[in-house]
Amino acid sequence: MTAARRLAKEFQDLIKNPLENISTGPIEDNIFKWEATIIGPIATPYEGGIFKIAMDFTTDYPFKAPKCNFVTRVYHPNINSAGCICLDILKEQWSASLTISKLLLSICSLLNDPNPDDPLDSESANMYKNNRVEYERIARMYTANYAN
Repeated sequence: MTAARRLAKEFQDLIKNPLENISTGPIEDNIFKWEATIIGPIATPYEGGIFKIAMDFTTDYPFKAPKCNFVTRVYHPNINSAGCICLDILKEQWSASLTISKLLLSICSLLNDPNPDDPLDSESANMYKNNRVEYERIARMYTANYAN
């Protein structure tokens, strides 16, 4: 199956079985460029925020992970100021058996449960570990300012 066919099939699956608080699909008519929207998880500093993610697929998909970046600014140990995401399945743990649905659910889970021991943004990771109240205040401020 070609990358384009696999992406089209996954898009049809997402239409039939939409994810809760997540929407995604190709931008215009380019099956290799997608945009995803995640509603910030409840009971996190991201609650109520609307987060946009750009997803770029290559013709090697599903054998190569898509390039995913937050377009919306996020204060998070595993997301840097350029929107890059530190998530194992976007790198060495990628598998052709993973789907866009599983990837987006993993990104949503990362918002819910940061991994400060493998940070991409050391400042927020230190804040998360040493001053959780201040970390959550700043993350809520970013959510209010950028994710609406």
